[in-house]
Amino acid sequence: MQHCAATAAGVSLAPVLARASSAPNLQFPSQPRERIAIASYPFREFIAGEESKTAKPMDLKDFAAHVIEKFQINKIEPWTGHFPSSDPKYLAQFRAAVEKAGAAVVNIAVDGEHSPYAVDRSEREQAIAFGKKWVDNATAIGSPSIRTNLPRAKDSQPDLDRTAESLGQVAEYASTKNIVVTLENDNPVSEDPFFLVALVEKVNSPWLHTLPDFCNTLAAKDPDYAYRGIDAMFGKAYCISHVKSSETNSKGIMVHVDMAKTFGLMKQHGYKGYCSMEWDDAGDPYQGTAELIRQTVQYLS
Repeated sequence: MQHCAATAAGVSLAPVLARASSAPNLQFPSQPRERIAIASYPFREFIAGEESKTAKPMDLKDFAAHVIEKFQINKIEPWTGHFPSSDPKYLAQFRAAVEKAGAAVVNIAVDGEHSPYAVDRSEREQAIAFGKKWVDNATAIGSPSIRTNLPRAKDSQPDLDRTAESLGQVAEYASTKNIVVTLENDNPVSEDPFFLVALVEKVNSPWLHTLPDFCNTLAAKDPDYAYRGIDAMFGKAYCISHVKSSETNSKGIMVHVDMAKTFGLMKQHGYKGYCSMEWDDAGDPYQGTAELIRQTVQYLS
């Protein structure tokens, strides 16, 4: 197992950013299996947090070692809902545990509550402050990027100008820390793929990119719209994507991803970043994640 982890690590396990650069310069591995990361979100029943359903859930800092043991993968994508604390002491403990396991964090999936496009300026300022806080936390644990969400506003529909103003400030701050900010097509109202692409174009910062999720839009929209959306998302992607093969939507209907088509779109755009396994359907997440790994290696080869 240790040999496997060391082999997967290669010359440099942790993603490398050029310091004091005007744009990110992450060095990604080329071997298919080395491009794979495991998201903590699918394992929320087993990790300490609000959604834990086990008597003795694991602490997030032990997740990296667990992933190596179960999947022989040494890159992870932790979710903010799994951090028991974001104080410096815990973040230092988390980073030490990840490094001891011979692993690396490739992204943090950040979920906040405040909307960056709300009419209420104080609401927007809270969203900006929250984003900056997790940029700092990413620096503390050695993550090269964060995915920040765009919660729905109570006082307005999604607004491109206000969102761009807010995200522009987060991206500008992130640039000073060499942290990439990404946006995922998740919430179908405020995180529509075409809205996110327009937002990235409007902000026009090399530090703000999209995070294409294989299935979220497919679960909410018709297939033509969804695949055009994922195509547009990969056109603005840089360092992280979420691999899913199926998902049960809000109507209880299971939708299946055309994996060959989606990986084909990824390759057409020359995407070289990480593929994070995010099993998000009914059933055993361990079995589901193992199958996602198998398919990802197949399609990336």
